[in-house]
Amino acid sequence: MPRIKSAKKAMRQSRAHEIRNRSQRSALRTALKRVRQAVGAQATTAYATAVQLLDRAARKGLIHANNAARQKSRLAAHVKKVSK
Repeated sequence: MPRIKSAKKAMRQSRAHEIRNRSQRSALRTALKRVRQAVGAQATTAYATAVQLLDRAARKGLIHANNAARQKSRLAAHVKKVSK
């Protein structure tokens, strides 16, 4: 356990960030799974939601920007394939 006041604060902050990041990462993964499972018009709407979450996660530093771009590209290709 930290003894210094600033270390105690850093520990509190890291716990709060961990909880927030975990929930956001979980929501992101769920959205990606929904896109992969959807077919037709549902895939397009699920893709739009997933893109929003990916962009937000990249902007906030939850995932790397290149990771978000790669995921969006792969999902777009998948949606194009299933929407035919």
